Amino acid sequence: MSSAASASARPDISGGSRGGLVPLLVIATAQLMLVLDDSIVNIALPSIQAELGVSAVHLPWVVNAYILAFGALLLLGGRIGDLFGRRRALQIGITVFIVASLAGGLGQSTAMLIAARAVQGIGAALTAPNALALIATTFSDRKTRDHALSLYGAMSGLGIVVGLLLGGVLTGTLGWRWVFFINVPIGLLVLLGSRTLIGAEPHTGRLGAVGAALGTGGMVAVVYAITRFGEDGFTDPLALGLVAAGVALLGAFTLAQSRSRSPLVPLSLFRDRNRSGAYLTMLLVAIGPMGTFYVITLYLQQVLGFSPLRTGISWLPFALGIVVGAGTAPKVLLRIGPRYIAALGALLSAAATFWLSRITVEANYWVDLAPAMFLLAVGFGAVVIAVTQAAVYRVDPDKAGIASALLNSAQQIGVALGLAVLAGIAATVTAAPDNQVLPTGEALVTGYSTAMTVATGLLLTAATLALVTLNARPATEEDTHEPADALPETTR
Repeated sequence: MSSAASASARPDISGGSRGGLVPLLVIATAQLMLVLDDSIVNIALPSIQAELGVSAVHLPWVVNAYILAFGALLLLGGRIGDLFGRRRALQIGITVFIVASLAGGLGQSTAMLIAARAVQGIGAALTAPNALALIATTFSDRKTRDHALSLYGAMSGLGIVVGLLLGGVLTGTLGWRWVFFINVPIGLLVLLGSRTLIGAEPHTGRLGAVGAALGTGGMVAVVYAITRFGEDGFTDPLALGLVAAGVALLGAFTLAQSRSRSPLVPLSLFRDRNRSGAYLTMLLVAIGPMGTFYVITLYLQQVLGFSPLRTGISWLPFALGIVVGAGTAPKVLLRIGPRYIAALGALLSAAATFWLSRITVEANYWVDLAPAMFLLAVGFGAVVIAVTQAAVYRVDPDKAGIASALLNSAQQIGVALGLAVLAGIAATVTAAPDNQVLPTGEALVTGYSTAMTVATGLLLTAATLALVTLNARPATEEDTHEPADALPETTR
C-alpha cells in the first residue's frame, strides 16, 4: 500500500481538537516530567543533605544516578519498544518511574535515595525514545505531527527551567520529598492518557543479549566517566580508564552489530548523512545551552547573590525563548530545509553565549543576562525541532524507536558533557594561580567567562556541522508518512 493510501486509511485523530489534544498532551507531559527530573532535585540538595546526613562525596550522585541510568539505557529502551510495542514500553517505563519516585520521596537513607534515582532513570530510558517514536504513529496529519514535534522539543528545554522553579517552590513549602512525590499524580495521568496513543505493531527480531550488554556497558562507562570529569577534573585516572573501557566496549559493540541479524542499533541508520548529522548536531548543541544553564546558575547565586527561588525565576526568559523558537521552527520548516534552521539556531545560541562571556561582577540582569537567555533558548528550540525532524522522518517502521533513542542519547550525553566540560573549565580557570590573587567574585567571573567562550566555539562548530550534513530541502508529505505495515491492523 502506498504512503498516501496508508495515510487515508488511518483514523483522523488529529482532525478534532479533542481527539488530537489528549495524545499531544500525554506525549508532551511525559517528556516534560523526564527532563524536569534532570533539574528539580538540584534545588532540594541542601535540604536532602541536612535531613538524611548525605556526605559531600555522595551528594552529587542524587543527580548523577538518574543521568547515568537514563543516558546509558536509552538505546536499549528504544529497541525494546520496536520489538515489543512502543506504547507498551512507554507504559512500563512510566510505571517504573512512578514507583521509583514514590520510593525516592519515602527514602530514609542515602543508599535508598540514590537507588530510587537510578530506577527513575531506567523508567525514563524506556519512556523517552518511545514517546518520540509514538508521534509518528499517533499523528497522521503533517501539520499536527510537526506541532507535536515542536511541543516535544520545547519540553526538552522548558523542563529544566520548570524543574528549578518547581523544585524551589516545593522545597520551600512542602519539603524536599515532594520533588519526588509530585511525579506520582503526573505519571498516573500520563499512564491513563497513554491509551489514546496509537502504537505500531511489534516487529519481529531478537533483543540481542551480547549487543545489549556491550552497548549498555559502553554507554555506562562513557556517561560515568563524564560525571567523574565534572567532579574530579579531566586528569582523574578512573575517568580516563572508563573512557578507554567505554571506547573499547562500543568498538566491540559496533563490530557485533555489523555481524548481527537482529542488531540493537542497525548501522544502516548512520548511512544517511542527514540523520548522522542530526545526532552530532544535537550532541554539540546540548553541550552549549545546558552547560551554560549550569554555569550561569552558579554565577547568579555565587556572584550576584540570588536566592535559589530568584535564580529559578531569573531563567523565565529562557522558558519564553524555548516557546518562541520551538513554536516558530515547524512553520519555517515547511518552506526551508532543516540545514538552515539548525545552523541559524546554533548561530543564535552562539551569539548568546558570547554575550554571556562578557559578564562582570556587577552585571545588570536586564541588560547583560535576560536578553542573552532569551536568545540562547530561541536558537536551542529551533535546532531541536530541525534535528528531530531530520532524525525521525524517513525511518523504516521497525527502526523508529531506536532512531528516536539515538537522538535522545545524543541529547542526554550532551547534557552530561556540558555540565562536565563547562563546569570543569570554569573551576580550573578560577583556581589558576594568577586568579587566586583576585577577589573571589572576580576569580569566579573569570572562570565563568572562559567557559562561555568555549560554549561559543562548540555552538559555532554545531552550526558548521548542520550546514554540511543536514538536508537543504524541506521534508515532504512522503517523508513524513510510514508505510502501511507500520500501522496496527485496525487502522489499515
